[in-house]
Amino acid sequence: MENKTFEIPVLYEDEHLIVVDKPIDLPVHKNDFMPNDAPYLTKLLGDLTGKWIYNVHRLDSKTSGVMVLALSKEIAHELALQFERKEVQKTYFAIVQGNPGQGTFDEKVLVKKKTKFKKPAITHFKTLQTVNTQISYKEKENVSLSLVEIKPETGRWHQLRQHFAKNRFDIVGDTHHGDFTLNKILTEKTGIKRLFLHAGELTFKQPSSNEQVTFKAKLPTEFETLFLPFQ
Repeated sequence: MENKTFEIPVLYEDEHLIVVDKPIDLPVHKNDFMPNDAPYLTKLLGDLTGKWIYNVHRLDSKTSGVMVLALSKEIAHELALQFERKEVQKTYFAIVQGNPGQGTFDEKVLVKKKTKFKKPAITHFKTLQTVNTQISYKEKENVSLSLVEIKPETGRWHQLRQHFAKNRFDIVGDTHHGDFTLNKILTEKTGIKRLFLHAGELTFKQPSSNEQVTFKAKLPTEFETLFLPFQ
């Protein structure tokens, strides 16, 4: 089976770090479940830059958006500390089922797959746009979809996906925690099959200058395309 080819837009690069807009379906680093020749972000960026790439934070393979990676152990350590101390501001965008309005989810979430251990997690959110789909199934009628801005305070495993699913505002395209029937209906209607979760903005301190910097990755076109049949 041939490997998928990935285009990785570089948003910023200097001698210390590189910021990219990670495409969907690309793991950040190698894991035991991947074939030996499977592509992953740190390898592709290493090939692209000719440098050793150090990962400092996580983004699920199915999530697209802004990621910062370091080009030295020292910078990786400094950036990782900023994430650990919650000094980094992260803004995500998602399309979810229903209209969650504005507020905060603070239920504990599972720390990983196939475990019952939970940790505290905090997710702030704000609804930006809602459309009615006239899609009805099971006990649901005229399901609405909302574009939501999300600002997590913590960074747990699948935190955003777990929080929205627990509160019945499933993220569209979530095949692990979400509404599988709605996912199927929307894919059939639009031809789009992806997790509608995107890391849109990242603010951190530039380790070399200690200046606060913000990088943005524009919303993928699929987000607008998903709403088109219902507007």
